[in-house]
Amino acid sequence: MKNLSTLLGIFAIIFVTACIEKNSSKETEEITAPKDSLVIDHTLTTENTHNKFSSSIAPVLKVESGAVIEAFTEEASDGQFNLNSTIGALDSLDFEPIHPLTGPVFVEDAKPGDVLKVTLHKIELGGWGWNAILPGFGFLADTIDTKYLKLYELGAEREEVQFNDDISIKLNPFPGVMGVAPDTSELLNTIPPRANGGNMDDPNMTEGTIMYFPVFVEGGLFSIGDGHAVQGLGEVCGTAIECPLRIVYEIELLKDKSIPEPQYETNDYYATTGFATTIDEAAKKATLYMVNYLKSEQGLSTEEAYALCSLQGDLQIAEVVDLPNMLVTMHMPKSVLN
Repeated sequence: MKNLSTLLGIFAIIFVTACIEKNSSKETEEITAPKDSLVIDHTLTTENTHNKFSSSIAPVLKVESGAVIEAFTEEASDGQFNLNSTIGALDSLDFEPIHPLTGPVFVEDAKPGDVLKVTLHKIELGGWGWNAILPGFGFLADTIDTKYLKLYELGAEREEVQFNDDISIKLNPFPGVMGVAPDTSELLNTIPPRANGGNMDDPNMTEGTIMYFPVFVEGGLFSIGDGHAVQGLGEVCGTAIECPLRIVYEIELLKDKSIPEPQYETNDYYATTGFATTIDEAAKKATLYMVNYLKSEQGLSTEEAYALCSLQGDLQIAEVVDLPNMLVTMHMPKSVLN
């Protein structure tokens, strides 16, 4: 009987342990459930596009704070290329339709001085993409004057592409252009980054990233597009793998936050951005904005914030080819913040 009691006790311990492990596993699954399970409130297609930034462009959708939007975006040439294009297509490329953006979206009660929080919950690749070198365009345009076009088959399940026989590249889809309307009725082209966001071309602004945009006009008027399958920081030849995307994002209105230019965060860091006509000035702005963030949001003194930027802040060149402006960011690891 003693042995039987001992045996039953062991079985009981095993059973309880198994139940605990099962429940723990279930909790983990629930916590890490994909954000694409969010209920989509609105869908915008590639019929809902424009390619300028202006307060005069009428919204295609009005939403309340917290809306989840599914947006389909066109590739940057707006249909001037396809999988059968040859290098000759570069000669007839028209820059006027460049950057078709899906939107604008008007957020109820958004006023100048507020902030729009945009969470990029899901980013899926379209079926194909292209990468090109255009004569006269790119960081080394005065040194490398050549033409190049490479086409890629993509798709929602694609994780990498073959660059050549020896090199494969892991994909990291993200929208190159995101932004709100500036406070002008002038139709501004989308090529350079600005205070409203725009063509930031930062590969850190990918799935899971939370974006913050200052509001300049009533409703904010948020737009998104210029899908990239993969791109390095700087986008030095002038193009990424340009592609269509399906993006599921959540847009929220913040009344208790104020910023001069876009900022963003991930699970690992908080980031500020600075645009300017030179790398030096853009880097100074990004650093100053981080100092101000550390003071206002983290309670540091000016001296502490400036010193911490030197010890833990990482300046990154996001964009150098979209003249007249360039974009620099500063990343601050959340591991050093409370």
